[in-house]
Amino acid sequence: MNSRFYVTTPIYYVNDVPHIGHAYTTVAADVAARFHRLKGLEVRFLTGTDEHGQKVARAAEENGRSPQEWVDSIVPAWKELWSRLDISNDDFIRTTEERHKTRVQEFWQRLYDSGDVYLAKYEGLYCVSCEEFYKPEELIDGKCPIHGIPVEVVSEENYFFRLSKYKDWLINEYYARTPAPVYPPSRLNEVINFARDLQDTSISRSTFSWGIPIPWDPKHVIYVWVEALLNYITALDYPDGELFKTFWPGVNFVGKDILRFHAVTWPAMLHAAGVDPPDLVVAHGWLLVGGEKMSKTKLTGIHPDQLIETFGVDGFRYYFLRDIAFGQDGNFSWESMLARYNAELANGIGNLASRVLALIESTSGGAVPDPVGGEQDPERAFRSVAEKAVVAYDDALERFAFHEGLDAIDTIVREANQYLVQTAPWKLAKDPSQRKRVDAILYAAAEALRLLAVLLSPFTPAASARLWTSLGVSEGLDAQRLPAAGRWGGLVPGTKVSKGESLFPRVDG
Repeated sequence: MNSRFYVTTPIYYVNDVPHIGHAYTTVAADVAARFHRLKGLEVRFLTGTDEHGQKVARAAEENGRSPQEWVDSIVPAWKELWSRLDISNDDFIRTTEERHKTRVQEFWQRLYDSGDVYLAKYEGLYCVSCEEFYKPEELIDGKCPIHGIPVEVVSEENYFFRLSKYKDWLINEYYARTPAPVYPPSRLNEVINFARDLQDTSISRSTFSWGIPIPWDPKHVIYVWVEALLNYITALDYPDGELFKTFWPGVNFVGKDILRFHAVTWPAMLHAAGVDPPDLVVAHGWLLVGGEKMSKTKLTGIHPDQLIETFGVDGFRYYFLRDIAFGQDGNFSWESMLARYNAELANGIGNLASRVLALIESTSGGAVPDPVGGEQDPERAFRSVAEKAVVAYDDALERFAFHEGLDAIDTIVREANQYLVQTAPWKLAKDPSQRKRVDAILYAAAEALRLLAVLLSPFTPAASARLWTSLGVSEGLDAQRLPAAGRWGGLVPGTKVSKGESLFPRVDG
């Protein structure tokens, strides 16, 4: 098994502030990073901002600032949001940083010197919001298929990368890998179909100056997409840095609308430069509001703060990965989030924790009881369900099927609540002769809480840490490692518990 894991988000375009679509991608990548740390791997997690290109230059002009002043004013909002959402990134890269600019120029100089770049005239239909050219048949009513706005006819002399040269390598070698380098599998066919009609791609612009100059021809700036993609390796000190040697290749998390760049252009660029392509490109679906993709251009973006204020950071992190099958589109609604939060977090996990910890305090003086001598078939059945759920959770998260992992966790919660109803320890506690029986029941319930704290920690890190503290375990939650921490029986009898505040206070609609 690989002992290292490198995961990245797309770097986000800073023409405006973030919305919940950006947060969805970042939380998913964060859960992947936290899960792999939980598995004992050495993890590197990168996010950042994409700060060049025509769209940024126009946004700056509209706001009466220079492009650099504009991006400097916007970037703090992104960093603050990731901090608020408990994003555990190890690095944050800005494409205006010198470490990025010099390595981008070095990369493209290498491809120019090898003959993979040439100068030609180009005319095409260009969407400034996408920073992407489209074929006429790709437009919808003559407008950008993503943003629904008119495209512009652009005609200029550009440098081109011989992308078509790498069609056979992409189709017959890269995409033929086992496991496939694109997730979910349904997206792989889309990528292959696109690659079959591969054309050389423009890598420069000469009609504006906000970008990284082409090193051999400074009248041109490097096209924002082929520049920005390189952040995944420039942040690792490509080509000679120890981080690059240690962590590359990695896993790139992206939205499906930018899969083409990440699963076609990006690996071809790397292969042309003699660099390994990414191990995997993980493409999630769109978050839809009223049936439409959230968009800053269409002013349908919802800022995460609007939801965090009501449901808390952990409620926010939990909901999107629970409610939407990762890789598919999902409709967001306030009503759905409210129902899911109250049913599974407030009434489910939160109520279970309060109930069990209160019972231990009232019947055992706050000490985790010893189950020896009191176990019966209900405990053995409950334990079996929990053990199977841990296996299902591990399998799901290895596949980035986050909703399946959370379903496995919910199985433990529902089974625990049913188990308590079935065994009714609060009734048995009235009979001194049932002492061992009560101890066995409460131990099993407390052990379920320990498992839940571990398994939930990648999704709801703050609530999991509070639950861990309530359980009184001497070893920190950050020190737990799967598979050992997922084995039944890790809670030591005699450990002092404390009820604490509600993990997930109920939200009134």
